[in-house]
Amino acid sequence: MVSLETFSALDIRIGKIVNAEEHEKARKPMYKLTVDFGSSIGTRTIIAGIRDQYGKDELLGKKVACIINLEPKIIAGVESQGMMLAAGEEKISVLVPEREVDEGSRVH
Repeated sequence: MVSLETFSALDIRIGKIVNAEEHEKARKPMYKLTVDFGSSIGTRTIIAGIRDQYGKDELLGKKVACIINLEPKIIAGVESQGMMLAAGEEKISVLVPEREVDEGSRVH
């Protein structure tokens, strides 16, 4: 079990994907995403292993839920500054807000 205190330590925010590039150096099909979290947080680079599930055009402009306070991790030579949340095993679905919310909105 995870305590509420531990869960609350995660900073989950809504960001808008403003750029998606194939991350060719990665062993798995990945994208290097630029995600805008609004003026108070700015943009972050997030590496996501969803290239075999989503085309670039499907991602551009999409608002997604991301954890933004993870320690940065180098993935195939590029620093990932967060983690985009998705559900599923064989078929992946990125988590998106049901209604329109501003970039940088906190997920509660």
